[in-house]
Amino acid sequence: MITGFGGIFWRTKNLEATKKWYNDALGLDINDWNLTMIKAREGTETIFSLFTEENDYFPTDQQAMLNFQVDDLDALIEHLEQLGVPLAKPKESSDYGHFAWIRDLDGRLIELWEK
Repeated sequence: MITGFGGIFWRTKNLEATKKWYNDALGLDINDWNLTMIKAREGTETIFSLFTEENDYFPTDQQAMLNFQVDDLDALIEHLEQLGVPLAKPKESSDYGHFAWIRDLDGRLIELWEK
């Protein structure tokens, strides 16, 4: 029945600053309607995963976490460092790929994933 995610929607404390941060940090060009479309590429996938309230994979006071797939995690980390965006925790590698985490202006933890 489900063919894909239709979108991710949330509130922010400072709309214009948050739009600029997502554009500068992650290259998401958020338009005047306050949205951007991320078109799937062949080989990408969207994961829907549930966590218990006690699971600490991301902050327990954060109800959801974004995970962005990236082509070159090291290049993105270098770009983020140039912008002064620190990693929220050290880069990790596993059988699933390479991961890094940052926080947006509202303090939400964001996961970056290179397969």
